[in-house]
Amino acid sequence: MAGEERLHTAVAVAWRANRRGGWPGAASVVIALAIGIGVAVLAWIYTFQESLIFHPERLPAEHRFAFSDVSEVSIDVGGETLSALHLKLPAPRGVVFFLHGNNGNLATWFTNSDFYRAANYDLFMLDYRGYGKSSGRIDSEAQLRADVLAAWQVVERQYVGKRRVIYGRSLGTALAAGLAAQVQPDLTILVSPYCSLAQVMQAHYPLLPTVLLRYRLETCADAAHLRSPLLLVHGEDDTVIPVWHSEQLLAVAPQARLLRLPGAAHADVHRFSAYTSELLRTLDAL
Repeated sequence: MAGEERLHTAVAVAWRANRRGGWPGAASVVIALAIGIGVAVLAWIYTFQESLIFHPERLPAEHRFAFSDVSEVSIDVGGETLSALHLKLPAPRGVVFFLHGNNGNLATWFTNSDFYRAANYDLFMLDYRGYGKSSGRIDSEAQLRADVLAAWQVVERQYVGKRRVIYGRSLGTALAAGLAAQVQPDLTILVSPYCSLAQVMQAHYPLLPTVLLRYRLETCADAAHLRSPLLLVHGEDDTVIPVWHSEQLLAVAPQARLLRLPGAAHADVHRFSAYTSELLRTLDAL
């Protein structure tokens, strides 16, 4: 690895300096070791940052989801296969295309299908590469966005003349905003969104330079190109992605509305009645 090579080189240089300079050389060893370790750590973060951003949980190929009106769907993407679930109602008003957060899989995310039955909207949710029964692994933002677009193209052709809604939660909000800016759905919903992943990184790891970040995931930049309605939902007690991220989104998307949920944190927004009431009202109004 490049980081290890730099560390070995730094140690060798310091050792030679130590032989020449005695105690000053010993100080050089310490400094060189610190620099070498720092460089190695930064190189590791740059190369393997997927393990810090994405926390997938795999499911065995034989796993079966226990839903009577939900179909398992496989989507081919660049030699790999994405796993998805599709709730299909007899006469839906439209579809909600759901992009979930950075952990778990469909077994942990596809848990509120009764809400969409009550709203009379089909629900389509996919697992990213390496999540659930999806094969492969995520290795770039471009790949991730291309996968999302490929899944959308499979779904949207089934809903000509019906309402199309793109929903993103947490990590998925940047992907949802990017897709929505491209296809301009009837409604975009972003729950616990962030303005950019670089800002999240700065807040949680202030000593790390954001130049290391290969996944920019700039939600605000994409939301600025949305022409259709945008609903933002954010817990006021969210410490993972604070509510000011949604306030930044409001500034770049004048047509957006923000539902602030007092007492809600990052992972429990869906448990608040104000959330379900507002979603139902917004979907009914389309």
